[in-house]
Amino acid sequence: MRNNMLWKVLSVVAIVGGCVYLLYPPKEKIKLGLDLKGGMQLVIKVQTDDALKIHADQEMLRLDDKLKGEAVTVKSIQAGGVGEIVIDGVDPKDESTAVKVLKEYFPSWSYSTKPGTMTLQIKPELASSLREEAIKQAIETIRNRVDEFGVAEPSVQRRGLTSDTVLVQLPGVDDPQRVKDLIKITAVLELKLVESGPVGSRESLLAASGGTVPPGTEVVTGKGEDTAQGPEYYLVKKASAITGRDLRNAKRSADQYNLPAVSFSLTPEGADKFEKVTGENVGKLLAIVLDGQVESAPRINAKISDEGIIEGNFTTDRAEDLALVLRSGSLPASLQFLEERSVGASLGMDSIRQGLRASIAAVIGVMIFLIVYYKASGINATIALILNIVILLGCMAYFQATLTLPGIAGVILGIGMAVDANVLIFERVREELRMGKTVRSAVAGGFGKAFWTIFDSNLTTVISAVFLFQFGSGPIKGYAVTLILGIAASMFTAIFVSRVMFDLTMGSKTKVEKLSI
Repeated sequence: MRNNMLWKVLSVVAIVGGCVYLLYPPKEKIKLGLDLKGGMQLVIKVQTDDALKIHADQEMLRLDDKLKGEAVTVKSIQAGGVGEIVIDGVDPKDESTAVKVLKEYFPSWSYSTKPGTMTLQIKPELASSLREEAIKQAIETIRNRVDEFGVAEPSVQRRGLTSDTVLVQLPGVDDPQRVKDLIKITAVLELKLVESGPVGSRESLLAASGGTVPPGTEVVTGKGEDTAQGPEYYLVKKASAITGRDLRNAKRSADQYNLPAVSFSLTPEGADKFEKVTGENVGKLLAIVLDGQVESAPRINAKISDEGIIEGNFTTDRAEDLALVLRSGSLPASLQFLEERSVGASLGMDSIRQGLRASIAAVIGVMIFLIVYYKASGINATIALILNIVILLGCMAYFQATLTLPGIAGVILGIGMAVDANVLIFERVREELRMGKTVRSAVAGGFGKAFWTIFDSNLTTVISAVFLFQFGSGPIKGYAVTLILGIAASMFTAIFVSRVMFDLTMGSKTKVEKLSI
């Protein structure tokens, strides 16, 4: 009996001591949420239609090559609706060959035919896969950019299991607009050979081709080299010589005039492509296109292998941010900000003070009630209550849970539930004593008979908290976490720790005359 009690006491000491160790120092171990620490929260929608459009654009180039390889004559290949390609002017004698190409090389596309026209549509399975991949890639890219920006303990997560929205929480941010700009920029980098330009108007650019854009080319505008009449226009090859996927690294540097610029280096595969393109096109302009606009268009003076520089009218911050987003990768789709919420650091500290006051007031009030109503047994419950708080905070530190304002409410609710368990046990013990049982058997009966009532009520609360955690976001998840941990701690302290203290009080006496309860 004595050895059994020793192990119980050592178990309590070990668990409480471990939680104190995990909790110390509390300022470093307890993570605070935005509503307490201050910062910004963004809800962002990923425009997944863009992923389908990009895939369709890439497939258009491949389709053009395959049709030409089979000597199929068409007037044009262009984008239709979302995830749609329209082949116009198909020669009737080539229609069967075109169908053969589609079946062999484009099995993920459905198609319909009309006289002289064929329409391709992405199949639903591929469309769903592309949308899902776009959301996952967007989350990863946003996370990389936020990490590069140096925000401490950011949170980037999907909102719900099938949602196309992303929840971003950034504690301690003091320049919200810069962060938004950094997250939103698509950062699609392309290096394209210039066919003609730059000129001051689109009409002048296309005059030589009869006012139409020649096949395999596109018109893009300059960003940093505007004339007095407006932006300059370039006619560039639609196919990119180099893209952001070929980048190995990017960093802020300076151009020949010591102005801010961005230098980049390429992967081995990218370097091989770059060397081939520059070697075959010495003397031509190479447009550096970022998000559909020409940043600069330097002339190729010699064969270049694995390095380059992007020049433009950059500020130091703009060059730094551009290098950052190029390193972190381009977004697979554009983003739309649905919600923005900012909390100042002073407001967060005020919330901490008020939450702390509420918690202390709740604990003191409960302690006074327990001691007044249950006498010496109330002291037992009070000690169990203090240990409950220590264990709860230690568990939060171990699981790296974030403490939010609703989380503080969860802590207070957990305190109330711990007391509720003690009240159920004590009232059951009183009933056992009224029935004439001895103190030792009354304590054993009280704890044993109250256990399942406490377990059932806590189980239903845990189930509710699990659903809150699964489908909630931000502060709601914080509330659910503290509630679950609080219930686990209260079960341990109210049922196990409190019983150990009763057994220690009664000691090894065969007969205990009286129990203060």
